[in-house]
Amino acid sequence: MSEPTPASELGYAAALDELEQILDRLEHAEPDVDRIAVDVARAAELVARCRERIEAARVQVGSVVEGLTGTDDAQSPDDGRD
Repeated sequence: MSEPTPASELGYAAALDELEQILDRLEHAEPDVDRIAVDVARAAELVARCRERIEAARVQVGSVVEGLTGTDDAQSPDDGRD
């Protein structure tokens, strides 16, 4: 069995897919006692990676929204009436 791709190199979808495979194996297959600790450790890495990707997406979306709303807020309408 080859070494898995480091979690830090996985995108969200790939990390989530592998996490689901581990979960399925733990829930439905006869767990291999020698592999449980390895699976749980890998799952923790994958969960952390998914959280990183979600946070990165949140920041990116926030920047885009801020750029859109920041432009609108900076140009407040002034019709000359006081």
